[in-house]
Amino acid sequence: MTTIEIILVTLVAAVCGMGSVLDERQTHRPLVACTLIGWVLGDLQTGVIVGGTLEMLALGWMNVGAAMAPDAALASVIAAILVIKGGQDKGTAIAIAIPVAAAGQVLTIFVRTLTIFLQHKADDYAEKANFRGIELCHFTGLSLQALRVAIPTLAVALVAGTDTVTAALDAIPEVVTRGLQIAGGFIVVVGYAMVINMMRAGALMPFFFIGFVIASFSNYNLVGLGFLGACLALIYIQLNPQFNQSQAVASNNKRELADDELEGL
Repeated sequence: MTTIEIILVTLVAAVCGMGSVLDERQTHRPLVACTLIGWVLGDLQTGVIVGGTLEMLALGWMNVGAAMAPDAALASVIAAILVIKGGQDKGTAIAIAIPVAAAGQVLTIFVRTLTIFLQHKADDYAEKANFRGIELCHFTGLSLQALRVAIPTLAVALVAGTDTVTAALDAIPEVVTRGLQIAGGFIVVVGYAMVINMMRAGALMPFFFIGFVIASFSNYNLVGLGFLGACLALIYIQLNPQFNQSQAVASNNKRELADDELEGL
């Protein structure tokens, strides 16, 4: 990798690390992170493919209460670098992402533990109405999250594509990599199940099964399935009275107003 590529990759990793706690722009999600890595490394297509693959894997990765989810940001950035510059295949990305995500989970717990000091310090600044000090605490904590992803990414970027990395990845037994790929497939199913369970939208389950049947027994690609799903969603919204209550109320109000005017005449 060139010096410019290493700098850009490190900056993207820092943005993804900050996104993992901000959640505003979703830059820590695999689809966004891998796409950005592919863009700065000159292989946008591979970045999108790797990101889409890992996005299905990380669909159910979310923080619930005090339970920390595996780190999608670090896993996505490193997996994309190793696939694009390390010459690894897409299946290896899944095998790489799972242990890296677990390591990132430990790192984010460590960083969040460190930021407890900053929270107490911000409370002290708040009692003194020191707004600049409060801002400094916020930006310091955010910088630690950026470094949490940027530093490991920088280390990987410096050795990506070298014989050492290639030999290390090739030394992993096939039974391990294949097992991690299969486990990643199970995690995708669990992720879908968690999302559906949280939605608790029993009325929409027929559409889920319809989509599953169409995807299994047809040659539609993802673009076609996406358009089909959007059309079904629009039809459902138009026909479901639940989404037309406001219009019905407005129509009734207009009708009552018209009746009152006629009675006044």
